[in-house]
Amino acid sequence: MKIRNTLLSGFALAALMMTPAAAETKMGIVVKIGGIPWFNAMETGILERAEELGVSAEMIGPTSADPALQVRAIEDLIAKGVDVIGVVPNDEAALEPVLTKAREAGIKVVAHEGPGLNSVDWNFELASATGFGEAHAELLCESAEEAGSYAVYVGSLTVPLHNAWADAAVAWMDENCDKLKKVGDRYGVAESVDDSRSTALDLMAANSDLRGILAFGSQGPIGAGRAIEERRLAGKVHVMGPFSPGQGRQLVKDGVIAGGFMWNPAEAGRVFVTLGKMLAEGVEIKEGMNIEGLGWIKPDSSTRNIITDNLVKINATTVDELAEKGL
Repeated sequence: MKIRNTLLSGFALAALMMTPAAAETKMGIVVKIGGIPWFNAMETGILERAEELGVSAEMIGPTSADPALQVRAIEDLIAKGVDVIGVVPNDEAALEPVLTKAREAGIKVVAHEGPGLNSVDWNFELASATGFGEAHAELLCESAEEAGSYAVYVGSLTVPLHNAWADAAVAWMDENCDKLKKVGDRYGVAESVDDSRSTALDLMAANSDLRGILAFGSQGPIGAGRAIEERRLAGKVHVMGPFSPGQGRQLVKDGVIAGGFMWNPAEAGRVFVTLGKMLAEGVEIKEGMNIEGLGWIKPDSSTRNIITDNLVKINATTVDELAEKGL
């Protein structure tokens, strides 16, 4: 009997050793462009949260804001057989086919700044498009003491969310700020410091009454601010928009960037991983859930959007604290 029990114990141990461990969730998150402070902060959030939750996650940042490079990166992730793909789209329409392919392969898809995407499980936003655009417009109107004109930057003319912010801002300005009139249409330069700077120089040369630039795209306020600094027009031409506080801190202190609003890109990175793991494990996203980084949510199942209000002010009072957090 003793021998038989010993044999049974041995068989049980062998069976336990042969039982496969739970597979680690694998995810890849494709952002607009690599190497800039905004997405560097997002990567920090992704890696920290992945370690906390015990998942494998990587961020892929293309060398330029080219939708074709995002498509290629997503194709690579599909070939790797990841469980979750995250994306911050440069062009929603360009990504729909490859995201459809990912979902058909059984991969969960999470987007951020992609409220118009159809081929996603969920898209999350840390600010409403209308509220974000209007907040910047109001700041511009308050900052400009003299009548004149203003210009609008977006990251690209194909980025729907940036253009939704711009639409909301322009509508607010038309209704509430008679002293400022928009010049031109909008300029798709705000993901490049150099393009934002050169465009601002051209705008100031062509419009002596330019009073402000609404720059939607994290590099827009930086580039426009440098141009204003070069022309010694701080306090005359006001620039505002979302940007990385660490990158724009001195321009804010010098009065070149009037300020802006942002959400924490590191927190967005953490949310990518949190939502991705929940979806990979089959958790149903429902109203009333309290999800870390988002708070209490009211998801829209028809649009697949989760929109919360987590705006942070960037100004001379807050910029140092935000920069010291690595933002």
